Amino acid sequence: MKRRQLIQVCSLTAVALAAPLALAQSAPFKIGLVLPMTGQQASTGRQIEAAARLYMAQNGDTVAGRKIELIVKDDTSLPDVTKRLAQELIVNDKVDVLAGMGITPSAMATAPLATQSKTPLVVMAAATSSITNASPYIVRSSFTLPQVSVAMGDWAPKNGIKSVVTLVSDYGPGNDAEKYFSERFALNGGKVIEKLRVPLRNPDFAPFLQKVRDAKPDALFVFVPSGAGAAVMKQFVERGMDKAGIKLIATGDVTDDDQLNDMGDGALGVVTTHHYSADHNSALNKKFVDAFQKANKGMRPNFMGVGGYDGMRIIYEALKSTKGKGGGDALLAGMKGQVFESPRGEVLIDAQTRDIVQDVYLRKVEKKNGQLYNVEFDVIKAVKDPGKEK
Repeated sequence: MKRRQLIQVCSLTAVALAAPLALAQSAPFKIGLVLPMTGQQASTGRQIEAAARLYMAQNGDTVAGRKIELIVKDDTSLPDVTKRLAQELIVNDKVDVLAGMGITPSAMATAPLATQSKTPLVVMAAATSSITNASPYIVRSSFTLPQVSVAMGDWAPKNGIKSVVTLVSDYGPGNDAEKYFSERFALNGGKVIEKLRVPLRNPDFAPFLQKVRDAKPDALFVFVPSGAGAAVMKQFVERGMDKAGIKLIATGDVTDDDQLNDMGDGALGVVTTHHYSADHNSALNKKFVDAFQKANKGMRPNFMGVGGYDGMRIIYEALKSTKGKGGGDALLAGMKGQVFESPRGEVLIDAQTRDIVQDVYLRKVEKKNGQLYNVEFDVIKAVKDPGKEK
């Protein structure tokens, strides 16, 4: 009798100990997606949310026994709002992962919260090199401006461009683009005549473009965030700068796939360097573009969309690696070192820097089947962030 009672007590104890674990694994796995859904960077939010929902539709909304719950918040690209929303998601909603981050100041504002709460933060958009240094819990699925700017600093001097004026938005990514392009361009024998910085909010490019025209460089190198490229292109053409013999070269943010068709034929021939084009020639990308357009009334995915899509993949695979248990440190460990084929090509999440290693493409705007595309003509393989090179 005593032996039977002892077995019963042990069995009840085991059930009691297992209950919290079972409850934790059956609870929803919450992803707090903080994005600019309205305001100047609204296209970024629209693209990333659409891509995240597409990934869930294709891969299911249950991973390792956990139902995935996506909670989307609009921060309007104001860092104070981002920080408040992130804190509410951590404290009130008890999210397992934070993600999104449309601009660098938003990511930087959220970084201390990710550290304090040990919540992985998957940066799907913001592209300043130093972001991953701001918290050991940040993992990036987007890109960095040094990655794509250095490539243009190599290409331009080899293709008849000897003098350049730079024009960038005046915040972290713009400063990175200016620095890394200028240094590499000068190293290759080019001359940067002038460096111009435009306010991030409500920019008026006209007076800056007039300065460029007066300086008469061989080319104008531009970085502006996703969504602002159309305005630059419009004013560049209106001022007749192409007819004055000034070439436009840029990072791929300027010829954003989401807006490219609205830019008109003035964009034809513009050369950019970037990590993703909707025209990228791979079976996986063709499948991604077709599915994205079908799910979003013909909207073409851009580089922000692919950052959101791959970011969801990183989160899903990390949760699988923990067998559904989650936990900030365990999830972070599952994110580090992932290698996979993306619609952009093969990528690696560097285990040391938590930054993305990826191919960077040289592209030219061309017309195909009546539409404008960034057509890739060369590639630099497996580019690490130059901002973190020793």
